[in-house]
Amino acid sequence: MPDQMQHITLASRPKGAPTQDNFAMETAPVPEPGAGEVLVRVHYMSLDPYMRGRMDDAKSYAAPVPIGGTMEGGGVGEVLTSNADGFSPGDMVLGMFGWTTHAVADAKTLRKLNPDLGPITAALGVLGMPGFTGWHGLMEYGRPKAGETLVVAAATGPVGSMVGQLAKSLGLRTVGIAGGPDKCTLATDRFGFDACIDHRAHADAKSLRTALKHAAPDGIDIYFENVGGKVLEAVMPLMNPHGRIPVCGMISWYNAGGLGAGADTTLSAPALWRPILVNFLSVNGFIISNHWDRLPAFLAEVAPKVLNGDIKVVEDIAEGLENAPGAFIGLLDGKNVGKQLVKLI
Repeated sequence: MPDQMQHITLASRPKGAPTQDNFAMETAPVPEPGAGEVLVRVHYMSLDPYMRGRMDDAKSYAAPVPIGGTMEGGGVGEVLTSNADGFSPGDMVLGMFGWTTHAVADAKTLRKLNPDLGPITAALGVLGMPGFTGWHGLMEYGRPKAGETLVVAAATGPVGSMVGQLAKSLGLRTVGIAGGPDKCTLATDRFGFDACIDHRAHADAKSLRTALKHAAPDGIDIYFENVGGKVLEAVMPLMNPHGRIPVCGMISWYNAGGLGAGADTTLSAPALWRPILVNFLSVNGFIISNHWDRLPAFLAEVAPKVLNGDIKVVEDIAEGLENAPGAFIGLLDGKNVGKQLVKLI
C-alpha cells in the first residue's frame, strides 16, 4: 500500500483560456478512510468541458474549485480499503474523485461497476455522465420524431455522438458539426450522421448557415445546444416552427470567463428571441446532475446497444496524471477525438 499520492490543484484562476500555470501537481499522504468510506486507487479520470466553469469564481449551479483545491472530476478505480458495507477491496467503482491518484469517498456516493459488462472507461463516457446527458436531453426535451431533422455540434464528442446515434436510430435526419475534415469523416463513417459540417471551414455564422441550409434542406426541428457561439447564430434562423432546443452547454464561451460573461459574440437579443417567439420554439436548459433518478432507465435502454455495437464509442486517452492539464486545455480547443480520458495506472 503506497503512503504517498499525487493530485492536481487549481494554482490560479485563468483569464481566458487556461494555461499550464493555472495547475499545480502536488504530493500528499494517502488519506485513511473513515466509517462508511472507502479508499480508491484511481485508474482512469474523466476530462469534461464543465470543469472550465469550476475554475472561475463566478456564480453558477455548482461552487467553484478553491485556489489550492483539487480539480474536480469523475473517475473509475479500484477499492483498496473499505470501511463500508457492500464494498470490498478489489471492487471497481465510479465516483467524483477529482484529478488524483487516490481518494477517500463516502460509499453512498459510489457506483459499483461490473467489468464483465464492458470496459470500466464506459462509465465515464458512453454509459456515464456524457452519454446520459445526450440521452436525457434528446428524449426528454428534444422529443424526436421520425422524419425530422436534428443538428448537434461537437458531433464526435461523447454527448454529440450519443445524440446523433440515438436520433438516427429513431428515423431522423442527423447533421453533425465538428472541427476539421477528419472529425467530420468520423461523424459520418463511425457514428452514422447523414452529413457533417466542418465549422473551422466557415469564418462566420452566415457562411456556416449556408452550409447548414444545404445539409438540412427541410429546416431544423431539433438543435441540441452544447457549444453556443457562431453555431447558435447559424442555427436560429433555420429552426422550424415548434422546434426544440435542449441546452446542456456552451463551450465556445467558457473561456470568456464567468461561463460566458463578456463573450465576444454578434448574437443580439432580438436575433435570439424573435425566432423563439414567432416559431413557437421550446428551449430547455438542464444540468444532468438534477436527473440522476433517470440513470437506471438510461442504462437499461442504452447499455445493451453499446454491448452489441449499435452505439459506437471512440475514446481519446492521455497517459499520466501530469498530462491531464495539457489534455484538458486541448479539449477546450477541440483537439481531442472522442471521449477524453486520462489513464493513471
